[in-house]
Amino acid sequence: MDAQRLKRNFALVGEHGIDVAEYFYADLFEQNPQVRSLFGGAMAKQHEKLLAALSHIVGAVDDEAELVPYLRDLGRRHNGFGVVAEHYPHVGASLIATLAHFSGPEWNADLERDWTAAYGVVAQVMQEAAADPVA
Repeated sequence: MDAQRLKRNFALVGEHGIDVAEYFYADLFEQNPQVRSLFGGAMAKQHEKLLAALSHIVGAVDDEAELVPYLRDLGRRHNGFGVVAEHYPHVGASLIATLAHFSGPEWNADLERDWTAAYGVVAQVMQEAAADPVA
């Protein structure tokens, strides 16, 4: 996983602002309508939270001491919202679809591998923290 490539790509994707979050949730809910009930009616605040979390994660992708505690906290909080292990692959698929869409012609197999690997780490740490909320 090339952390610098992820950061460069996220900077490109991030230029699209809130459209990124809107696309992500539209894809997630279209592909997995059962998860819509985990969210309130108004999504504007959720869009902001998603972009802030992604920005934090990408910014710390090469700093394990910063990233892991953040992901553990995020996993515990998501557990409290009703997120379960079965949701993570769906979120990952929608994230990859969103990144590919907003990367346009810059998207390639290397980026897909990097993002898939990065999301795998994120999902693993979050799920482990959710399973053991006192650790």
